[in-house]
Amino acid sequence: MFGNLNDNALFSIFNRGHATMHCPFCGKYDTKVTDSRLVAEGDQVRRRRQCNDCGERFTTYETAELVMPRVIKGDGSRETFDERKLRAGMLRALEKRPVSAESIEAAVERIRQRLRARGERELEALEIGEEVMRSLKRLDQVAYIRFASVYRRFQDLDEFRAEIDRLAQEPSFSPDDADKH
Repeated sequence: MFGNLNDNALFSIFNRGHATMHCPFCGKYDTKVTDSRLVAEGDQVRRRRQCNDCGERFTTYETAELVMPRVIKGDGSRETFDERKLRAGMLRALEKRPVSAESIEAAVERIRQRLRARGERELEALEIGEEVMRSLKRLDQVAYIRFASVYRRFQDLDEFRAEIDRLAQEPSFSPDDADKH
């Protein structure tokens, strides 16, 4: 992690138990934070730093590294959660539908947050599919039916009709309502 640093260099990096950022200008590990602010709607911390050796100032951004649960597929195999697959599935269902890219990205992020909030190390792929269905139902009902037809493997028109009838019985949502649920 720290390359070929000797014990004295490591001691200065971890001075008083805290790691110190190295200066990108002179490479010394003697820097201090001069200002910290929340940015990106509170998801990041922006820090202004100054090198105590050369005096140069620089900015760093800090974000939490949150590990997504592993996915247990239908055949029992396990794989790393892939946000690209989640987004691609939603985009296929939403193709040529009047839903903004911002709404789609917000829905993807809400799904990720809900999955992470479960606090589980592994999740069944079916649970992820159900989260996608809930989000699509709120974003666009046609996209929801498209996704449901593949996800639930509809075999005939009766299954489509039954799902459309169920959907028609539920109160409708606008994309703005998705933030409230």
